[in-house]
Amino acid sequence: MEINFHFQKAATLTQRIKLKAFICSMFKSEKKKLSNLNIVFCSDSYLLEINHNFLHHNFFTDIITFDFTPIAEKAIEAEIYISVDRVKENAKIFKISTRKEFHRVIFHGVLHLCGYRDKSKLQKVKMTQMEELYLEKYYAST
Repeated sequence: MEINFHFQKAATLTQRIKLKAFICSMFKSEKKKLSNLNIVFCSDSYLLEINHNFLHHNFFTDIITFDFTPIAEKAIEAEIYISVDRVKENAKIFKISTRKEFHRVIFHGVLHLCGYRDKSKLQKVKMTQMEELYLEKYYAST
């Protein structure tokens, strides 16, 4: 199980070892195996280009998750791209700390890799519930 953080744009991410361990525990709780996860922190413009080139969307987003797991494999191989600019903006809008918003977005990406979706209203409600559950667990262990 390998988790790596990459910074195309600078972001404050403290307690990385603890965060990696918690992400691993999320996969275990969801009964999923993780092989390799790269989490890339980038700018709005960088993520907009990815959004346009790969998903054919022309709008800003806070996160894009790519699951590269080969069909025959059971262990997840993936990349999560997170816009530092969107996270900071969303933290202001939601009146929460940037740290907590980074964690929420990371957990959101992990939940996608565990099979959760957020296309329908019901799926969005479930996704938000799961994000809150894992945020509570993470901060309770701090």
